[in-house]
Formats: sequence, C-alpha cells, structure tokens
Amino acid sequence: MSQPPHATSPQQPYERRWLMLIILLLAGFMNLIDVNIVNVALPSLQRNLQASPSQIEWVVAAYILAFAIGLLPFGRLGDRIGRKRMFLIGVFGFTLFSALCGMAPSINWLVVARALQGFSGAMMMPQVLAIVTVTFPPNERGAAFSFFGLSAGLASVAGPLAGGLLINANIAGLDWRPIFLVNIPVGIVALIAAQIVVPRLPGDRSIKNDAVGTLLAGASVLLIIFALIEGRGFGWPTWIFGLIVLAVLGFGCFFFYEHRREAADKAQLLPAHLLSNSNYMLGGLMVVLFFSGVAGFFMVLALLLQSGLGFTPLQSGLTTIPFPVGVLLISLVNNRLGGRFLRQRVATGTTLLVCSMLWLRFVIPDVTSFADHWTIAPALFLGGLGLGGTISSLFQSVLANVPPRDAGSGSGALQSFQQMGAAFGVAIVGQIFFTMLDANGAGAGDKVAYIDAMRTAIFYEFAAFGSVALLVFFLKAPAQQERGSSHAHVVAD
Repeated sequence: MSQPPHATSPQQPYERRWLMLIILLLAGFMNLIDVNIVNVALPSLQRNLQASPSQIEWVVAAYILAFAIGLLPFGRLGDRIGRKRMFLIGVFGFTLFSALCGMAPSINWLVVARALQGFSGAMMMPQVLAIVTVTFPPNERGAAFSFFGLSAGLASVAGPLAGGLLINANIAGLDWRPIFLVNIPVGIVALIAAQIVVPRLPGDRSIKNDAVGTLLAGASVLLIIFALIEGRGFGWPTWIFGLIVLAVLGFGCFFFYEHRREAADKAQLLPAHLLSNSNYMLGGLMVVLFFSGVAGFFMVLALLLQSGLGFTPLQSGLTTIPFPVGVLLISLVNNRLGGRFLRQRVATGTTLLVCSMLWLRFVIPDVTSFADHWTIAPALFLGGLGLGGTISSLFQSVLANVPPRDAGSGSGALQSFQQMGAAFGVAIVGQIFFTMLDANGAGAGDKVAYIDAMRTAIFYEFAAFGSVALLVFFLKAPAQQERGSSHAHVVAD
C-alpha cells in the first residue's frame, strides 16, 4: 500500500516537527499554567462559594489526584490507540472541563470538574513527550526537550501573575471564573492546529492495559488522600484510620498483583522488577517527599497572603514572583550542566530550599501589608533557585540506573509519584495549617493566627526537603548508559 503524500520514514524526520513542537508546548503550557494559577484564586473561591477548608484542599487535590492516577494507564492507552488521537481527546476534554470549572455553581461541582480536568490532562501530557520522542531525530531531542523546561519555568512565572490580574480585573463581574474560562480559546486553537500539524502515529492494538492494577493503585491513593484531607473535619474517628489501613493493604495487594502479572507474562501498570528495584523505589520516595513539600507550601502561602494578610489576588501573585524567577534562571544553568554532578545538585538544591523555608519562618512575622512584601522576596528567590536546581537533577538521578527497556515505564511512574506527592503535600500541610487556625479560633484577617499557622506548617517543609537532601546519597551514582535511538513511522494527515 502506498503512503500518503507527506509520509516520512525513520531516516527522514518529520518536516513540520518544529511547528508541531510549538503546538505541543501550547497545550502543555495550558496545563502547567492552570496548576499554578489556581493557588492564587483559592481565597476568592473559598469566599465566593462558601467553601470549607477541606473543600478548598480538594480543589487542588482533586486535579492532582486524577492526574496522578491517569498518567500511566492513559499513557499506555495512547500507545495502543494512537498518540495523536489520545492527545486530541485530552485537549478536547481539558478545554470542555475548564469551561465546566468556570461555570461551577457550587464548590462540589467545581471539585468534580477539577477531577475531570485532571483526567484530561493525564490523557494529554504523556502523549506530548512521546510524540516528540518519536518525531525528532536523536541529535535534536535535547534541544526540543529543553523548550519544555523553559515552558515550565515561564508557566510558573506567568501563573500567579495571570491569576492575580484576571481576578483583580473582575471581568464582567465573574470574579475567579476567568482563570478557567481563559483555557477555552487556547484549547480550541491547540485542538485545530494539532489536527492539522501533528502527524498520525498508528497505535499498537496488541498492547493491553492493566485494569486491575490501575484500580488497586488508584483506590489506594484515593483512600489515603481522602483520610488525610477529611480526617480533621470529621474529628479523626476510628473509620478514618481504617481507611488509611485499607490504603496500606491496597498498596500491598498492588505490589503482589503486579508480580503475579509479570510471572504470567501479562501487561503491568508498573513493571514488577521496578517495584523490586530498591534504588528506583528509593528515588520514588524522594520524588514523593520533594513534591509534597512544594505543593503544600504554595497552597498555604496563598491563603496566608490573601485571607490572613489581606493581599489582593494581584498583590499575592506579584509577591510570589521571585520564586518562579529563581526557577527560571537556574534552569538555564542546569541545561548547560547536562548530566554532570546530579546527586550533588539535588543535595544543593534541597539544602537551598531548607534555608529558604528557615529564612521565611523568621521574616514572615514582619509582613503586615503589601508594602512589606519585599521582606520575603529574597527568601522566595532562594527557594526558587533550590527548586529549579533540584527537579531535573532528581529525575535524572533516579532514572540513570533504570534499564533502557524500562525507561518509558520508569519515567511515567515517576511523574505519577510526583503528582501523588503533591496530593499528599496538600493534605498534610493543609492539615497542619488549618488545625493551627482552628486551635487559635482564627477568622479571615487574623494576621497573627495565620502567620503562626504558616510558621508551624513550614516545619513539614524542613522535614521533606531535608530528607531528600540526605537520601540522595543513598542512590547509586548515575551510570553512563548508551541511549538507543527510537524511531517510529509517522504519517502526516
């Protein structure tokens, strides 16, 4: 059978690959900025929808949790039905559910829409990296992937500022709703452009999903996150601890089930030999700890600045900008270092984060109004340098000793660990923060109580970042591996 006019071969890279990269980056940017923009809107959401503290935590956690659960199975499904098709479904869903978020009449509606938005993001994002891998020749992939790092840095800068501007503008009296509605035109453009430019990548129908493994892992994560977020609201009854026990048992069942699937030579959600790889699992623990600290910190910082100190959303966004600026600047340095000094960079980055949190703990009491926001700017900038210096180095350190045949599964699972860690962080840090507010009988605008709650919650950040700084030296030194080039037959539509 003859190929369509614009078909390419493994020897001839896809001719419109750089234009395609821009479209993929647009979709990825939409997802990344949505994650960053929501934190600035949390106090407005809580006030406008009369949400409880646990419901506000779920606005963040529902998205993260759905995204984490969906990454592996949807990534695998893309391999089966075609990556372009899966990407388009994900972009369409993300756009549709962004509209539902923006129209939410109640907090429960919003939480459900956020979960659906998270599942759509999980359909979209694994395909982005996979499409780049199979359409760019090996000598161009490094440059292509560096643009994803730059995009992530720009999203972290633009998110808080864009959120503050949109809420402050109060467009048509919509308050916080435009932070979700803005995704609609972006999503439509990405959907149309991707249909035209992204090549068709035929799937492999012989690939099977591990439905039971997905159910076990998803249910276990959901049980423990639900218990941690809702426990305080219910007064920590016995059944909440029962859910935590069930979650632990569920993880155990998942471990043994995946080993049975491997022995029977059947598809696994996560390769069983990776679950038995102590170095990889230690790395997974480090990823969970690290991102639990990051996600929890930004949620309570936004609540402190707006609900506690009375900052407007725009002022809150402006206050936090030094952090993503630090991320962006150090990312440029990281690109030059490549794969050198990985463990040392992780240790240095997490140590900088510990120092940043310690600095913040001492200077936050000095911030009483927006005029004082410069007081915490240096500490936030230092934290941004630490975060940006750690992320890519941590992933590279963990994956460096994973066998090449498991590179795809290993990296996909690490992204799931990242999102699970973020959900844990929202639950745990939120638990500490709101418990302290309850203990002090605080209401909105009680500066002393909010500052005290923030200073207490920062202790978790010390523990999380400090643990990673120590654990990284128990990882095996990264080995030099030959990187085989992967090719795929692509067909232009």
